[in-house]
Parts: sequence; structure tokens; C-alpha cells
Amino acid sequence: MTDREQRLRDLARRRLRLAATLTAAMIVIYFGFILLIAFDKPMMGRLVTRGLSVGILAGALVIVATWILTYIYVRWTNTHYDHVIKEMQP
Repeated sequence: MTDREQRLRDLARRRLRLAATLTAAMIVIYFGFILLIAFDKPMMGRLVTRGLSVGILAGALVIVATWILTYIYVRWTNTHYDHVIKEMQP
């Protein structure tokens, strides 16, 4: 196996590890939210302020978490993945 192939395999392994970690984080966040809705309705219905319940706030935080995890992945690919691929171009 050439050095180029080894670097590409290593890069693919790191990308898969990051993608799996971020996917697992999103699954925990989303299913945690769903489980709270299913099993702790009184807490989710508690008002934080007039017109804003814990459930609405938690739902908004799930959406924000999605944006943050997407940003992490895009930032990583722009700084690491694309850089290594560009170095490997003939």
C-alpha cells in the first residue's frame, strides 16, 4: 500500500469516526427529547415564562443542537478533510 493510499484510508477512518460521534450525539439529543415528552409531560408543560414552556424551549434547543453539530462537521471537513485531499492531488 502506498503512502497516499494509507493517508486516504486514515482520513476516511477519521471522517467516519467523527460522523459516527456526531450521529450518536444527535440520536441521544433527539430521543432524549422524545422520551421526556413521553414520560415527563408535567415537566415539559412547566412554564419558564409566560407563553414559553420547557417543552417548547427544549424543542428549540434540539433544532439549535442540529445546527451546531452540522457546523462542527462542516468546520472539520473544511479544515482537515479538504486540506488533505487537496495535498493529495497530483
